[in-house]
Amino acid sequence: MAEYNYDLFVIGAGSGGVRAARMSGAAGAKVGIAEARHFGGTCVNVGCVPKKLFAYAASYGEVVKDAKGYGWDFPEPRFDWSKLVGNKNNEIERLNSIYEKLLKGAGVDIFWGYAKVIDAHTIEINGEKKTAERILIATGGKSIRPDIAGADLGWISDDLFFLKELPKKIIIVGGGYIAVEFAGIFHGLGVEVTQINRGNRLLKDFDAEIARHLAQEMIKKGIDVRAEIVPVRIESSGKGLFCVLQDGVRLETDAVLFATGRKPNTENLGLDKIGINLSKEGAVVVDDGFRSSVPSIWAIGDVIDRLQLTPVAIAEAMVLYRHWFKGGAARLDYDFIPTAVFSTPNLATVGLTEEAARKKHKDIDIYRSVFKPMKHTMTGRDEKTMMKLVVDRASDRVVGLHMVGPEAGEIVQGFAVALKAGATKAIFDATIGIHPTAAEEFVTLREPVKESI
Repeated sequence: MAEYNYDLFVIGAGSGGVRAARMSGAAGAKVGIAEARHFGGTCVNVGCVPKKLFAYAASYGEVVKDAKGYGWDFPEPRFDWSKLVGNKNNEIERLNSIYEKLLKGAGVDIFWGYAKVIDAHTIEINGEKKTAERILIATGGKSIRPDIAGADLGWISDDLFFLKELPKKIIIVGGGYIAVEFAGIFHGLGVEVTQINRGNRLLKDFDAEIARHLAQEMIKKGIDVRAEIVPVRIESSGKGLFCVLQDGVRLETDAVLFATGRKPNTENLGLDKIGINLSKEGAVVVDDGFRSSVPSIWAIGDVIDRLQLTPVAIAEAMVLYRHWFKGGAARLDYDFIPTAVFSTPNLATVGLTEEAARKKHKDIDIYRSVFKPMKHTMTGRDEKTMMKLVVDRASDRVVGLHMVGPEAGEIVQGFAVALKAGATKAIFDATIGIHPTAAEEFVTLREPVKESI
């Protein structure tokens, strides 16, 4: 039997890579991990964690205004961007140190530098070669700029967490969840926001009715949302920028954010040179057990381009750990994975969209409620929550649950357990609601609607 420096070597110390490394190390394996930037990957450093901290910051402006309806009066609030960024940096540094302690506590050897795969069992970091019985690619993904003139004048999402100051006006290009979230963040912090999208609606992979409702709420708040708009180039205007559209219209702005997609981070890893199959987009092609075309090399997380969610990468890491060291099956069930968009207001979902359910099931019933949240009955704010259930008529199983409204992510997480367990509409109907809450609406929907709105 061949001898190697490591039982497992992980390339990439994001959430998935760290979980695989530390669990394997704690199980007694000799493990190494290489990271070129920082622990925690995109999520901890330039993704979901700092983005939600910014979303919290953006929400306080509305809270101050809404409080007046409840008898509170405040002097005009003043927002300090530099203080927010500084406090955010301190929190990210704290999380980075936790990741490092977890790895060291599990006996994992840490290598700083850009790792390359030399062959099926060899990695090179900073000119030093290490061998491993198993290699795990967990390098995640990265934001991309569109192929238009002047694209380098715009920002990508990574840039936003380190700005010296806020712009007064921004154009956000894109209709996905990153674009939608930052539209709400910037607007909440007092920036004039225009969001342009080449598609005919926002959030094309989400339930269409829910996505339309969110767009309407964003527009009511003052975000300029425009569909079927294509930018062709970005120009400097001296004081700021011009975003030139396909029809020749020139939109003047202080900044442009490109939130037009991400791609797997596989460049310069040497994977193609050793025979690892990559998709057209550059993702590592793996089987159901996350094994690449080279049997000793696996991949998980955004680099395999299945579901780009931090908890999914962690779940994939746990599947591999149990398979390698506990004899478990190397397979993850991707059904009923919940997700949230920390937009303003929030959107959350689990299960099938109405469109997908109509394709999969012969007959479905749709239950829907649109209402003003109780909180806003005294704030004067014209904000509406939408809740929606998609039910397979033959089995009575709830196959989709969707919400736009305050704390949607917190509410839908609990219902995701029910859907994963196979809850039927009859079980929803038999469940007593907590009153008065928005969440109780999901268990008090009694009559299906005749058609989508």
